[in-house]
Amino acid sequence: MLSIGVDIGGTKIAAGVVDEGGRIIAATMRSTPATDPELIEAAVGDAVTELRTAHEVVGVGVGAAGFVSSDRRTIRFAANLAWREQPFADAIERLTGLPVIVENDANAAGWAEYRFGAATEARHMLMATVGTGLGGAIVLDGQLIRGSGGFAGEVAHMTAVPEGQWCGCGRKGCLEQYTSGTALVRNAHFRALAGDPLMDPLVQAAGGDREDIDGPLITRLAQEGDPGSVELIAEIGRWLGEGMASIASLLDPEVIVVGGGVAAAGDLLLDPARESYAKHLTAREHRELAPFAVASMGNEAGIVGAADLAR
Repeated sequence: MLSIGVDIGGTKIAAGVVDEGGRIIAATMRSTPATDPELIEAAVGDAVTELRTAHEVVGVGVGAAGFVSSDRRTIRFAANLAWREQPFADAIERLTGLPVIVENDANAAGWAEYRFGAATEARHMLMATVGTGLGGAIVLDGQLIRGSGGFAGEVAHMTAVPEGQWCGCGRKGCLEQYTSGTALVRNAHFRALAGDPLMDPLVQAAGGDREDIDGPLITRLAQEGDPGSVELIAEIGRWLGEGMASIASLLDPEVIVVGGGVAAAGDLLLDPARESYAKHLTAREHRELAPFAVASMGNEAGIVGAADLAR
């Protein structure tokens, strides 16, 4: 039994036909017209139509970067895309004639890791996706936790610093502003502008323009041993560990899976996260510390998870 998964990001829409074992057997991609909801719908419909011409599918799952209603039909709000109370499932069903569910993209990725990836041996999983922003997913006793209105798992918008950095959600001090790819690059730009000599190798590697410093460059230099880049990623990791400790005090996960582009830094990110997690976790001397694991599904997680949930 085949289904289609669609992963809508800020710049691209990736879609694939997925089998029951979580394998993508056909894929396609479109650019994301981020400021126009109707054009996003059209792009998704076009991608689904292309894929189903050669495969018989039972339905479509869409992973979307936003708050999704409890019935998995409507995108209620997105901080970085033009969605406000968007009846997305209805629109894609009209375009394709297939049954459609919509899920938060981090929930979809987390479900893929739980079913097929880094958390297959766990019953209780917490996932954080550290990419451009910060996403989260919670699986407890084998169930994806969505909450009464579908808003559960939004770890990005926990308050980390009261009255801190402005967030795209309209509030200040959200955890996403301190542990994300955006935060990583912002910190590098700020320190380079301030004349921090530890940022000199980054500026040089960016061709002399600090504005050209990006996350992959920081990660590459950190992996090569550049002290400033190592320090930048470690700061993101410390915030990540502290945030996960707060959540663990409530949920007590068996494993914490970390995905997203920043996770490419591996232990340069996770070791500071583990240390910070242990430091901030309540009753840490009397409980097992949840291990941190790097997500194993990569860029396919959103497609696979969305398709599996649809099936």
